[in-house]
Amino acid sequence: MPSGFPLPIFSHFVTMKHWLVLEIFASYISSVKGYSLVREYSGQSFFDLWDFYGAYDNTTQGNAIWVNESYATSQRLAYVDSQGNAVIKVDNTTDVSMGQNRSTVRITTQDTYDVGSLWIIDLSHIPFGCSVWPAFWSFGPNWPENGEIDIIEGINLMPDNQISIHTTPGCTHNGSEYQLGTSGSTTDCSQPSGCTVMETSPNSFGSSFAAAGGGVWATQFDVSGIFIWFWSRPDIPASIYQVDSASIDVTQWGIPHASYFSNTCNITQYFSPQNLVLDITLCGDWAGVGSSYSASCGNSGPTGLCYEDCVMGPGSPRYDDAYFNISYVRAYTSALPSATPTPSITPTTSINPTTAMTSSTTRYGGLFTHTSDNNGWGAIVMLLIAAPIAVIGSWPLMFKRWHHRSIPPL
Repeated sequence: MPSGFPLPIFSHFVTMKHWLVLEIFASYISSVKGYSLVREYSGQSFFDLWDFYGAYDNTTQGNAIWVNESYATSQRLAYVDSQGNAVIKVDNTTDVSMGQNRSTVRITTQDTYDVGSLWIIDLSHIPFGCSVWPAFWSFGPNWPENGEIDIIEGINLMPDNQISIHTTPGCTHNGSEYQLGTSGSTTDCSQPSGCTVMETSPNSFGSSFAAAGGGVWATQFDVSGIFIWFWSRPDIPASIYQVDSASIDVTQWGIPHASYFSNTCNITQYFSPQNLVLDITLCGDWAGVGSSYSASCGNSGPTGLCYEDCVMGPGSPRYDDAYFNISYVRAYTSALPSATPTPSITPTTSINPTTAMTSSTTRYGGLFTHTSDNNGWGAIVMLLIAAPIAVIGSWPLMFKRWHHRSIPPL
């Protein structure tokens, strides 16, 4: 720093620089009205707009039969309970013989949801137990090329939820500091494990999740990135509990638990509109193999093998906790206050529906995002505003470098 440069002014100036940048971003975020509800799955009509898989698990090699709707309903593997919550469960009443698989459920939304969406799920119970592999996730119509987002996923007796994304080659995860979870060792999201983030907040999976009264996940699917939050029941923000559930404000949610920024993974390139999925499989190529199984469940039966010790034989008490209990799933879309028209949804009836949610609006994400228009003008405007402030704020550092090199500033 040049001799005679007033240090107190320098310190105050740097503080002002950071304050101005934060104010600009806060003002920009607060100018957005928020997200508008486009679909709610809840109550007696919860299952109306989902397709049942109706086939063996041919995706994870699990020892499960994802039954059709009529069988799931008649056997009460999928139903709405007396509290109005949707229940999806593994068959815990059948004695399964060698060579047979156990009945369970996989359902997929008939609608797809495009970039600019927000999905919220409220549950009081997630399936757990040896051999059990539940998930709440999304995929594009041409899976796996159109991307996959795993919001809730875990196996066996894992204590914590694992979030991940899966893509074709070229998308990476930089392990950003702007997340509360812990990133896995793989940064290439095309690898079999995908780019994982392990939840670090308590009560995100298993028996502790249920004991805490459940919780809520929110997933922001935005052009600027994919951001996922989790709250245990006591910590759910007021904006989610608000009476008017037709709109929601994400600006007070704080740092996400998992953040996948578009600067290392172009969201519109690697993800198409997404279907939402709820499923439970058994054993398979994660829950039932190697140390993944033996670490917590290797002593659960005489053989030390997932299928023989868990799937075979009586279902109770083995699978008494293998069920989802869901209050609702809600899908929202975002738009600037003046943007029209509102995005629409076109339901489909196939198990693998085509794009059903389209919009010509200027979309807006929440925290750590910019406007989601195709031309990226929101990001450009923010850059034009923030860059001069950052440059001005770096002048004292430039003076310091010049002084160190004995080169006088111009």
